[in-house]
Amino acid sequence: MRCTCSQDKCNAFTVCKAWSNIMTHPSSWKDTEVRCESGTSVPDRYSALLPLVRNLKLRMCLTDPANRKTALWVLQQAVARGDGRMEGLSICCEGNTPLFYAGQDLQQGLVDILTNGSSLTVLDLKGVPFTLSDSFVRSVAMLCPALQSLYINNHSLVCGVNAETLKQVLKCCQSLSVLGVFQASLSQDVFKDLMFPERPALKKLELRCERSLKYTVPLCDQIWLELKLRHPRLWVELELDHTLPELHVPGVLQPSIPVRCLRLLTWTLLLDEVRIVRQSYANTLEVLELQTIPSPELNSELIALAKQCVKLQEVHCYCVVSQEVITAFFTNCPNLCRFTLKTHKEPHPWTSTKLK
Repeated sequence: MRCTCSQDKCNAFTVCKAWSNIMTHPSSWKDTEVRCESGTSVPDRYSALLPLVRNLKLRMCLTDPANRKTALWVLQQAVARGDGRMEGLSICCEGNTPLFYAGQDLQQGLVDILTNGSSLTVLDLKGVPFTLSDSFVRSVAMLCPALQSLYINNHSLVCGVNAETLKQVLKCCQSLSVLGVFQASLSQDVFKDLMFPERPALKKLELRCERSLKYTVPLCDQIWLELKLRHPRLWVELELDHTLPELHVPGVLQPSIPVRCLRLLTWTLLLDEVRIVRQSYANTLEVLELQTIPSPELNSELIALAKQCVKLQEVHCYCVVSQEVITAFFTNCPNLCRFTLKTHKEPHPWTSTKLK
């Protein structure tokens, strides 16, 4: 098993004695990424240095169970031996997920480690591929009351967190101001809790919209308007994936949502949706991503969108468009800094172009 921190840190130890001494200073380990993958054993020096980490990004290959075991060991060293001083944790899983693997060992292992005490203010689980259970999320909320940012909007096939669990999270984590969830986890009661006078300002809401929305009550525009009035600085990131039934897409795109980032990853015709976007989000939209089907009608809608959504900083369209579309975005969006707009098909993956 190989456990590697950033290559620069590994190399710095071996340069000279002075550099080695510098690399043992807490500031050198404040923000650290650790990768757990096949290879040799964990160097002994990391065991003593991991407690210095304040913000840990943990990457692991799920294929080998030993990788998961090592990742939990790393986390144990950073959390338990660090006297509860670790503030941020991000977990990303790489490689093919084993068949029928549901992540119980990682979820239970994380809960067991956090039981010893936690001062986490940021927990990012967007990079795990398995469904996060209600019991796991409730346990994390109770063990990490200082959380200010929580991301559980990962790319599992279904949403495993219900609205009652989300209400419990808000009750336990009174300082929460950034939240990433499945939209299926939201309800009018959750919105009411978010609008309590004693709650801090809600800064950011990331929502993943997928097939589970078929079984929930749609959120009306009025409740979004009330939330926006209570939290005037709130901005929302919406991601609609290909499993969301096409008939449910217009119901998600309520006009009062302060959408700053919108990802329509549906691979369906999006003419009506693009029209809704330019009519409803012209004053807020900064990032737009589309996975759709090319057509002359789409070109016309994108040109109209470019003329209205002038605050766009990024636009990514994963189907071919006309040169007129590209010209429209260049002409009307002065803040545009990155784009993926192609007039001809290219080999996958398409690369974006950076302007500034």
